Amino acid sequence: MLALFLAGCGSTPKEDFSNQGAEKLYAEAKDDMNSGAWDRAAKTLEKVEARAGGSILAQQAQLDLAYSQWKSNEKVLALATLDRFIKLNPSSPGLDYALYLRGLVNFNDNLGFLGSLAGQALAERDQRASRDAYQSFKQLIEQFPESRYASDAKLRMDYIVNSLAEYEIHVARYYYRRGAFVAAANRAQQVLSEFERSPSVQEALHIMLRSYDRLGLDTLRDDTRRVLDKNFPNSRFSLDGEGSTSGSNRPWWRPW
Repeated sequence: MLALFLAGCGSTPKEDFSNQGAEKLYAEAKDDMNSGAWDRAAKTLEKVEARAGGSILAQQAQLDLAYSQWKSNEKVLALATLDRFIKLNPSSPGLDYALYLRGLVNFNDNLGFLGSLAGQALAERDQRASRDAYQSFKQLIEQFPESRYASDAKLRMDYIVNSLAEYEIHVARYYYRRGAFVAAANRAQQVLSEFERSPSVQEALHIMLRSYDRLGLDTLRDDTRRVLDKNFPNSRFSLDGEGSTSGSNRPWWRPW
């Protein structure tokens, strides 16, 4: 509609940016952001950044540009804008927000991933975005422990750790059910190595125990059982139930 209007009437005072200052443009961009016109806001913010020439206003416009791109589902552009900001403005007062926003952009890809696992080949899922989000939040907390965004970043880091651990468990199950017991044990071992404080550690030990049992690795199986029983004596994975391990009189539960 705007294109047709301009074609018929020529440029209007609102769209003719030639005589407008960066401050006025920025005010218009903020109005568009407040009304949810993210695409239009992004275009205006690009002009503000160009006109403001490295000033604090230009830095703010760049951060708002990244936010507008993210809200427009242009995540690749948003990340590129943030990476450029972080590289060019290492001492900016907005650096903590830039790190936080970069984490949010990647973290958004992880939201609800557990609910979307059904029907997908679990071994093919890429968790790079979640790991990138974790690194951004970690950098924020390490560089700016007193930042207003630090506490929320910590909560999101905990969520990411638990999600990544659960993802590895899903992949380990995927391999186990297909008879790839070495791969299953290795993915479960990765949970212990990288996410030792996550709730998924109990099931990781259980998968390792079962995999070693199927591979005939009795020593590793028994060592893993001792670790599981010692650290999680009341774990549901230590309960008696259906099935038993080779070389052992103790039955153990099969929760899958």
